[in-house]
Amino acid sequence: MGVLGIDLGGTNIRVGLAEKNKLTKVESCEVPKSSSQGEVVDSLISLIERFDTKKIEGIGVGVPSVVDVEKGIVYEVQNIPSWKEVHIKKILEKKFKIPVSVNNDANCFAVGEKYFGKVKKYKNIIGLITGTGLGAGVIINNQLYSGNNCGAGEFGMIPFKDNIFEYYCSGQFFQNEFGKSGEELSIKAKNGNRAALKAFSQYGANLGEAIKMIMFAVDPEVIVLGGSVSKSFKLYENAMWKSIKSFAYTKSVSRIKIEVSKIKHIAILGAAALYLDAKENNLLKKPKS
Repeated sequence: MGVLGIDLGGTNIRVGLAEKNKLTKVESCEVPKSSSQGEVVDSLISLIERFDTKKIEGIGVGVPSVVDVEKGIVYEVQNIPSWKEVHIKKILEKKFKIPVSVNNDANCFAVGEKYFGKVKKYKNIIGLITGTGLGAGVIINNQLYSGNNCGAGEFGMIPFKDNIFEYYCSGQFFQNEFGKSGEELSIKAKNGNRAALKAFSQYGANLGEAIKMIMFAVDPEVIVLGGSVSKSFKLYENAMWKSIKSFAYTKSVSRIKIEVSKIKHIAILGAAALYLDAKENNLLKKPKS
């Protein structure tokens, strides 16, 4: 038996089958922004039907939005304008008679790294996504913690300097402060451009401050970085650690681990891991017939 992971991020819906800790099949389709709520649901159902659902024990759905985790309702999905309030858990369980777990993309990232990545041995984990924004998934004592309104881990919204952490610790920083994308500056930095190297050094110092804030708030064993900016980790690693080392408690600094995600299709695997996490923590309810 396998688990389906569904990623509703970007401009595509992607569905993958996770079996024995790896993806064995991936299907996808484009979602035009003009699509109605029903058209997107129909496209998703059609993708799922490309799999043998009789051999699927559970489904996990990851979305870039606010989620009612218990009821499986998603609100105002960023990349699908027509999805203002969709009871996706109820829809899919009624159609396929398979348990469905739903959560936001940052939580999927964290739990995906826990089940499929390099942080399996840890109990207290932060999955920190550094891409177009700054968001995190929180795992405490081996259990995903979403908060009362699925808002746990929104560290990027906390005030920092003259703005918020997201401004200084995501890809926005490079565009807003230097007028170029992180990818453009990464190429220049790798070619020795001093201005680009300085930009990443400043970014690393900022990220280090965000990590110290997370250490004070959650005190995790490990923080795993994902998202587009994490691909340039070597360019800001030293500046990040220099900032972290000024943390108030030296013992905490010596024990904290910082990892970088290397998993392909982590969004799909993370969605699949939602079901595995719910199963392990006895949170599953039998779908209504």
